[in-house]
Amino acid sequence: MTDYSEEQRNELEALESIYPDSFTVLSEKPTTFTITVTSEAGENDETVQTTLKFTYREKYPDEAPLYEVVSQENLDENDVTDIIKLLEQQAEENLGMVMIFTLVSAVQEKLNEIVDQIKTRREEEKKQKEREAEEEEKQRFHGTPVTIENFLNWKAKFDAELLEIKRKKMKEEEQAGKNKLSGKQLFEMDHNLDTSDIQFLEEAGNSVEVDESLFQEMDDLELEDEEDDPDYNPVNLDSD
Repeated sequence: MTDYSEEQRNELEALESIYPDSFTVLSEKPTTFTITVTSEAGENDETVQTTLKFTYREKYPDEAPLYEVVSQENLDENDVTDIIKLLEQQAEENLGMVMIFTLVSAVQEKLNEIVDQIKTRREEEKKQKEREAEEEEKQRFHGTPVTIENFLNWKAKFDAELLEIKRKKMKEEEQAGKNKLSGKQLFEMDHNLDTSDIQFLEEAGNSVEVDESLFQEMDDLELEDEEDDPDYNPVNLDSD
């Protein structure tokens, strides 16, 4: 008769020795414990990690233990699902033998694969970005090839923009012409213009000074009498 308790106890002692920093007993009845599994360091020392929880059934190892993923770091839902499937497969293959170390080792390898996949994915993303940058540079250098179709589209757009500019300019000129008043309109709008000169003289009054030196005495002016003119002919005047 198999002593399940003895086998379980011996395995617990071995696990505690193998995983001293990541093995934790949660309860003894039923025996429940956790083991934290960490991948090898990948690029930039990045790792992925998961904590597995195991519970012995009464007839373990002839019955598979209960297991679940209780926590994880840097894993997505698909990764967690793959780990659960892996545990199920390994437990079925190892029925009748203590198997926790085998299950944990399988998960360890899986995490290492995930780190490699992350590295590969990032390298592909980097290459893709480089290809996109090169393509963008080529497009900027060569420009867009001119075809009849895209030229006609450009020409139609250009003509429409030019027509709109002309319309705006004509509208502005028309508006400016309407706002510009003629001299007559200014005079009619400001009735003070017709009285401004008179008002200026009235306000000046007696203060207006006249420079008399600008005028000569009438007696000083040398005026010729028409009769003294040798060319004077009264007949000619009458004929005019």
